[in-house]
Amino acid sequence: MAVSMRDLDPAFQGAGQKAGIEIWRIENFRPVPVPKSSYGKFFTGDSYVILKTTALKSGALRHDIHYWLGKDTSQDEAGAAAVKTVELDAALGGRAVQYREVQGHETEKFLSYFKPCIIPQEGGVASGFKHVQEEEHKIRMFVCRGKHVVHVKEVPFARSSLNHDDIFILDTKSKIFQFNGSNSSIQERAKALEVVQYIKDTYHDGKCEVAAIEDGKLMADAETGEFWGFFGGFAPLPRKTASDEDRTVQSHTAKLLSVEKGQAKPVDADSLTRELLDTNKCYILDCGLEVFVWMGRNTSLDERKTASGAAEELIRGSDRPKSQIIRVIEGFETVVFKSKFESWPQTTNVAVTEDGRSKVAALLRRQGLNVKGLAKAAPAKEEPQPYIDCTGNLQVWRVNGQEKVLPASDQSKFYSGDCYIFQYSYPGEDKEEYLIGTWIGKQSVEDDRVSAVSLATKMVESMKFQATQACIHEGSEPIQFFSIFQSFIVFKGGLSDGYKNYIAEKEIPEGTYTEDGLALFRVQGSGPDNMQAIQVEAVASSLNSSYCYILHSGSTVFTWAGNLTSPDDHELVERQLDIIKPNLQSKPQKEGSESEQFWELLGGKSEYPSQKIAWEPEGDPHLFSCTFSKGNLKVTEIYNFSQDDLMTEDIFILDCHSDIFVWVGQQVDTKNKLQALTIGQKFLEHDFLLEKLSREAPIYIVMEGSEPPFFTRFFSWDSAKSSMHGNSFQRKLTIVKTGGTPTVDKPKRRTPVSYGGRSSSVPDRSQRSRSMSFSPERVRVRGRSPAFNALAAAFENPNARNLSTPPPVVKKLYPKSVTPDSAKKSAAIAALTASFEKQPPPARETIIPRSVKVSPPTPKTTPTPEPNSKENSMSSKLESLTIQEDAKEGEAEDEEGLPIYPYERLKITSTDPVSEIDVTKRETYLSSEEFKEKFGMKKDAFYKLPKWKQNKLKMALQLF
Repeated sequence: MAVSMRDLDPAFQGAGQKAGIEIWRIENFRPVPVPKSSYGKFFTGDSYVILKTTALKSGALRHDIHYWLGKDTSQDEAGAAAVKTVELDAALGGRAVQYREVQGHETEKFLSYFKPCIIPQEGGVASGFKHVQEEEHKIRMFVCRGKHVVHVKEVPFARSSLNHDDIFILDTKSKIFQFNGSNSSIQERAKALEVVQYIKDTYHDGKCEVAAIEDGKLMADAETGEFWGFFGGFAPLPRKTASDEDRTVQSHTAKLLSVEKGQAKPVDADSLTRELLDTNKCYILDCGLEVFVWMGRNTSLDERKTASGAAEELIRGSDRPKSQIIRVIEGFETVVFKSKFESWPQTTNVAVTEDGRSKVAALLRRQGLNVKGLAKAAPAKEEPQPYIDCTGNLQVWRVNGQEKVLPASDQSKFYSGDCYIFQYSYPGEDKEEYLIGTWIGKQSVEDDRVSAVSLATKMVESMKFQATQACIHEGSEPIQFFSIFQSFIVFKGGLSDGYKNYIAEKEIPEGTYTEDGLALFRVQGSGPDNMQAIQVEAVASSLNSSYCYILHSGSTVFTWAGNLTSPDDHELVERQLDIIKPNLQSKPQKEGSESEQFWELLGGKSEYPSQKIAWEPEGDPHLFSCTFSKGNLKVTEIYNFSQDDLMTEDIFILDCHSDIFVWVGQQVDTKNKLQALTIGQKFLEHDFLLEKLSREAPIYIVMEGSEPPFFTRFFSWDSAKSSMHGNSFQRKLTIVKTGGTPTVDKPKRRTPVSYGGRSSSVPDRSQRSRSMSFSPERVRVRGRSPAFNALAAAFENPNARNLSTPPPVVKKLYPKSVTPDSAKKSAAIAALTASFEKQPPPARETIIPRSVKVSPPTPKTTPTPEPNSKENSMSSKLESLTIQEDAKEGEAEDEEGLPIYPYERLKITSTDPVSEIDVTKRETYLSSEEFKEKFGMKKDAFYKLPKWKQNKLKMALQLF
């Protein structure tokens, strides 16, 4: 569509360049900007143009344009608003969806911009009305309708305005009354209270009383009597009679009309299909309540204005004031519009170019305006964050038929043919939080899948629904899952009876992993607290230049590093190698210089990809209210949502594309609570937003009052609100009467120590210790220096938590009076003090590295060790770490001319200590050979380390 400067109203120049709302009022048929201080104030005699700009996670800006018509606005002003809306869309590149809003019949999307409501004022500018001047407060009455957003309309202050179906607000000088019709819902009553709060703050400076009057209570209390006193005393209300405004427009079979020369002509077709729409034309799709104007990409600005006028004429001629006009551009149709067609291709080949937008940008740039917002912004590249405390306790069971059994080996080793249940508890603000989930392997059988979900659901039910439940499929694991497991391995095959029976029945070759067999693992992750080894087919096509791999066959072990991998990737493959094959030497292979033996094990060379497997991107969140009955799921989207939209009587779905959260209110009955997972699965199946959702996307069942931080991050969250008692109306009434302060029986939960630990607990990557130089050309020597292992225990993962069987009684990480930061500092000081006092370090600190099997903690009844037990304790730790190194004698003096002594005489616990040396630098008296053996590096490399790290190494070797 060609755009010239004469097509652009100067008032729109620079519009839509950043997220937010912009409003113009039509004055003398021209748009005039409304000051931000007046946003949300609309006059019945005026017409307005409203632009909502949303910044998407992709970096793009999405625009929605609305034009609002007051009930007293002139037809000419309304027409000007419609035309100016088309012009504004052209200025923004011709991509915005445009909505016609009529006073009293606004869309929920529009009302969501001005929560809790809009209350139009009498008057106007161009209409000739005078704005209402402030005067002495007069009694007004409003009717409120709506469960998610509230439609507010002023009605005559008379008994005849009241009825049993709606909610009314009576605004008097000293008190605001809310009258709840007996047929109104709890949710509607709660939403109306938000309007009461708005009136209290706007018209009473927050200083007036609030009273709730229940229809049918007669003169039960003084406030009820006071309310009816304004109407001359109580009298029965008449049955409501439907007015013209109450009658809904009946939806009818969609009719498609083609707009030619300003006339709308019916399109003759047996069914509605995408092929009927010509890119060179404009069309009207009349669905009764909704009237869509579809504008082809190749239509001119005048043709689009003409089509909009034809739609206005259509609803005006048929007297349909409630009908909504929605204008869409080819290639940017709404989901609702597409749903009206019997067939709509997944991808439409539309020549969507940047020509229109770039031309507009050039025109505006010549006037010296900033136009960077007109171009698509670069998407923000952020590493996914787990948003969960990773210092908790983890317990895992493998599902075998109708039972759950404890894994015989490491709990972080899963088989693709099996299903698993995990329970993770972590510190909350004032209690332990729980996450109970199922992991469903790709090769698992249906019976095991059903059993796993059933067993996990029973666990949640036994905890009175106070745990978050998760359903996770192999290959679609969320970052939270990997973060709580930290090191995670998936083997092929399975151990369950169901899997074994299945392959026996189908006569499928046994493919379960064996330590002595041929196996290839892809190593992935972002660090020691998030690393995985996934067994893939042992063929060359399974390789990828962006990953490192482990290949083993019997006692032969190879590591392979793709050309696009980094030193951090090489570190991960070394760590995983310590778990998969801890006692064998590996033969490093670099892409492009592999040995013949390597290719022989993979069955020969073949082509393989180089692109890294993309992490499923987190989409822009959408919130839906759900009703589920007889297997049918109905959803209603809630726009511009907040925590207050979550009603305790209902179930909601938060759709983040990569994850689905099903939020269940406390007052939802048990039967419906047990349907929560089915609701999430139905949502994925229907894909209401046509997002191409994966059927295997993770589903979380979130219970009100136990919301995990990876859910609450999508809101401005106040945990006190979710901890309140009563239904949503009772809670909101308490807040309104107490001035907005929730009343709860318990303190707010404290923020967890850290979310994932990478940024706050794990050293910077440049500071992480490595076991060796990771040059692929060098043959890796198994075994690491004692200093490395001890340092790893102190720094590799300070957030290490119990992997216990069964789960132990959980102790607080820190007392309530201690802040997380001070707790971490205190723990560090305590560890240093214990080392100086020659006491054995706590057993918990010896758990890492996670590939190592650690002896269980010494019971509290163990006698106090003898003074020389420090050395024995260190020896036992080194043995448990499968590293045994003998101290070696060195030369007479080192390179610097200092005398040298054996390690055993330099230790602070030595029975034959060396005298007359600088005790603060004991390590300098070791020979170069023994220094390298103990510290895992040369002296010059050691002294380049930060001082704190040197001290830790020396402490680990009892040289400090």
